[in-house]
Amino acid sequence: MTDLIHDPNGGMPRLLEIMRRLRDPETGCPWDLEQDFASIAPYTIEEAYEVADAIDRKTWDELKGELGDLLFQSVFHAQMAEEKGLFSFDEVADTMSDKMVARHPHVFGDESRDKSADQQTLDWEKIKAAERASKAQKGTLDGVALGLPALMRAVKLQKRAARVGFDWPDAGHVMDKLVEELEEIRQAEDKDQQIEEFGDMLFVVANLARHLDIDPEAALRAANGKFTRRFKYIEDRLSQDGRRPEDSDLAEMDRLWDAAKAQEKA
Repeated sequence: MTDLIHDPNGGMPRLLEIMRRLRDPETGCPWDLEQDFASIAPYTIEEAYEVADAIDRKTWDELKGELGDLLFQSVFHAQMAEEKGLFSFDEVADTMSDKMVARHPHVFGDESRDKSADQQTLDWEKIKAAERASKAQKGTLDGVALGLPALMRAVKLQKRAARVGFDWPDAGHVMDKLVEELEEIRQAEDKDQQIEEFGDMLFVVANLARHLDIDPEAALRAANGKFTRRFKYIEDRLSQDGRRPEDSDLAEMDRLWDAAKAQEKA
């Protein structure tokens, strides 16, 4: 197996063997041996976001590495599962393959491919609903993962509820609700009530994004990027005078912010 570990073209078997060696009780890495599903899960989430970040920045060379990092997370979890006699990496791959074949009868079965993307989405949801039913997930909201980022989970919960008719008729009604929630924050009498009302407002914001067919996570990532660029412009301009933001004041930094904004639009 030593030859496989050092084979630059070893592919998936090489990666699986490296992971097995890292978790070897006698010769493995102490850090890797200390890990469990719970301790690795945050790294899995982080790697998924780094994949998304590389795609946003269109850094395709980095994307290859980030996809590798994400793949390694699956390999790590599968190795720990195999050690516990739960399942193997091959079983993970087979489960995914079975799911894709079952969810694409128009590609791998007898159904016609002559259908719109919207119809395919409806068919996909029917198949997923049947899968949930087979797992005794009877409730409309069953199966929406608790570990999702809160904004993403809010949208998924709302989509599920909308399928059974629990939804605002249009974006205008959602905007009215958003104004209402802002006023409730204003009238909150203590911190606990502020937190509750703020959460309600964010939930409505997620709902508005859904009605406008906007990915709120992507929109917020873009806003974060814009803020970062414009604030860096402020820092760069101040540094030309040998100053830092703390040496300035809000009025000056606001003017520089407007200059950064105008430069971007130009």
